[in-house]
Amino acid sequence: MSNDSQVSVKGEVAIMPSPSGSASSQEPPLSPSTTSKPPELPDELVQAGWSKCWSRRENRPYYFNRFTNQSLWEVPVLGQHDVISDPLGLNAASSDSGDSNGQRKRRISEEQGAGPNSIKRVKVEPTTPISPSTPGAKPWNSAPEDKPTQPATPTTPSPAPAPAPAVYRPAVIYWDLDAQTNAVIREHPPANHLPPHPEIELQRAQLVTKLRQHYHELCHQREGIDPPRESFNRWLLERKVIDKGHDPLLPSDCEPVISPSMFREIMNDIPIRLSRIKYKEEARKLLFKYAEAAKKMIDSRNASPESRKVVKWNAEDTMSWLRRDHSASKEDYMDRLEHLRQQCGPHLTAVAKDSVEGICSKIYQLSAEYSRRMRQTHLSLLQDPPTEASASPQQSRLVYCYPVRLALPSPPLPRVELHFENDVSCLRFRGEMVKVNRGHFSKLELLYRYSCIDDPRFEKFLSRVWCLLKRYQVMFGSGANEGTGLQGALPVSVFEALIRQFGVSFECFASPLNCYFKQFGSAFPDTDGFFGSRGPFLSFCPVSGSFEANPPFCEELMDIMVTHFEALLEKSSEPLSFIVFVPEWRDPVTPALTRMEGSRFLRHQLNIPAFEHEYRSGSQHICKRDEMYYRAVHGTAVLFLQNDAGFAKWAPTPERLAELMAAYRPSPSRPATLSSPGPAPITPGDKDSTPKAADRTQSEVMSPGGHDDNNNSNTTTTTNDSSNNNNNNNSSSAGSTSSSSSSSSTSPQEKMATV
Repeated sequence: MSNDSQVSVKGEVAIMPSPSGSASSQEPPLSPSTTSKPPELPDELVQAGWSKCWSRRENRPYYFNRFTNQSLWEVPVLGQHDVISDPLGLNAASSDSGDSNGQRKRRISEEQGAGPNSIKRVKVEPTTPISPSTPGAKPWNSAPEDKPTQPATPTTPSPAPAPAPAVYRPAVIYWDLDAQTNAVIREHPPANHLPPHPEIELQRAQLVTKLRQHYHELCHQREGIDPPRESFNRWLLERKVIDKGHDPLLPSDCEPVISPSMFREIMNDIPIRLSRIKYKEEARKLLFKYAEAAKKMIDSRNASPESRKVVKWNAEDTMSWLRRDHSASKEDYMDRLEHLRQQCGPHLTAVAKDSVEGICSKIYQLSAEYSRRMRQTHLSLLQDPPTEASASPQQSRLVYCYPVRLALPSPPLPRVELHFENDVSCLRFRGEMVKVNRGHFSKLELLYRYSCIDDPRFEKFLSRVWCLLKRYQVMFGSGANEGTGLQGALPVSVFEALIRQFGVSFECFASPLNCYFKQFGSAFPDTDGFFGSRGPFLSFCPVSGSFEANPPFCEELMDIMVTHFEALLEKSSEPLSFIVFVPEWRDPVTPALTRMEGSRFLRHQLNIPAFEHEYRSGSQHICKRDEMYYRAVHGTAVLFLQNDAGFAKWAPTPERLAELMAAYRPSPSRPATLSSPGPAPITPGDKDSTPKAADRTQSEVMSPGGHDDNNNSNTTTTTNDSSNNNNNNNSSSAGSTSSSSSSSSTSPQEKMATV
């Protein structure tokens, strides 16, 4: 129904009758066609907040509830309507009589008698191809155009458009769920993941929290340091890239056991964590603390005589220099610190190697044990435990991609309570509350309606939303701004340009919370499949289509991503295109970026400078509107990987690239400042604005592939708060962008002026 059919409640409440139900003297007369006065409301409805109002536009009465802000055309019935009911009958079918007043009859919900978690919805036709195992899956070759049309049943040649969903209407939309997919895949059987359950998700959250605490204690006991921020989150991501275990979150079957990501990040904070400095005195204190900590560490560890001699001599020499020279500049102190790290670092690493490997191994072994415990508990909840299914023959038919389907039926799910606090939806299970703003809650409703086929009455909707939100909450961590870089996304304007110019209709790395399309790849197929996920993209093998890839900034993940893309482009002769957004790290350059720049499938590359583009926050589903966007603090490389057919169809021509670059310009309506997750700006006095791999920190990667809000800089100004190149995780679509290759470099002063 068009927007002009939505009657403003505020404009009509002014003529609301008194709570007693008696007609107000200001009530307008009924229309000439109405000869009798509508019946008054019963006392029980009046006490429940209902009152009768008059619609000037529709020229007929309606009923309004002052407690829930519900509006209904017909007399309400106690116990039948909930808070997310149909306001003003927007989803009612149009009247067959063709009334000149445009009146509509409210459709009686088919979902009466649904379960405790049910939300009444009108039945709508799915807008995406469903599983090939069910009738209605659309073969790829049924339509030559890019965007497949909605498949129609034989009895319905041209189905009418589905009515508007009766959900909260957000003021600003950050997604386009109407874009149809052009991603073509081969049919595959349903997945064997265990269906989500709130009890299991709650237990998993408790075990992951316990594992985080163990990690914190081990770092304190063995190395005397706090665990690097976000390092545990990046460890989860790096492990899941190679994990062959059954648990969707906890790693349990990885090789090697020692995580390179966690090992590097802990080593970067030994003997002390180097923080960002701004003033000369801070640099002096930092240099002294490092020398003192290095000397103390080499004395307390089992080191070789040569290592002990080198470290102690350099530390004592630095302390003597500090006592003698009081006129040194900040740059002198930072140069001295870099020299000291180069001299002492290898020896300190050698003596700490066994201890740090012990931390990594212990955390992995605990995770594997927790994973086994979780699976046993989960299997006990299922009514029909999974059995070894006979291998079905591989289907060769090509179809448009469809959401993940689970082979195992979902067991009965417990009740999850829902209430609203202003614009926030709160879901509670056993005292554990998760929150999402009402706009994204309505988005989850639509995604569920389009993608879920086993719950037409929405009986399991709230339980599955709770599991989804809890999973990502656990993945993020509980620290302030922690994990926001795991789910960042490109601006809406960039997605619109990608759709118009390059036919993009699929996100390779996203989540139901931050996706722009209703078709996307994500980290957790068991919880996300009900909301449109096609599963992890590294196991997703499209034959044709145009894709946007904005991966989490984890070097291991990005490297495997490039391998997967090249294998797909090599195999397919159909049009296939990947537009990849990765951080432009050059000192040293990341292996993934080097491989893509040398790939035979590379058609063009853009480099977008730091501070000249922005991203949507990873916490967009809960953050305030003024915190939705923030500037990227590092450059981004945009690379076009296409096979010959993809290049012929979606070639990066100068006109298309110009529109994409224009879409990247930050909106003038938003303030040109970094939002709360962003790091402190680089001061003109900082010597080097390009961190080395070993010194990249979460703060430096604050674009959607970014990490935490620690403000580390480079090896000279300071170094690392956490990780080298594992600089971001995500199931989600985190990424950053790059400046056009022709654009000139920007000085720190100019960057500060921009910010």
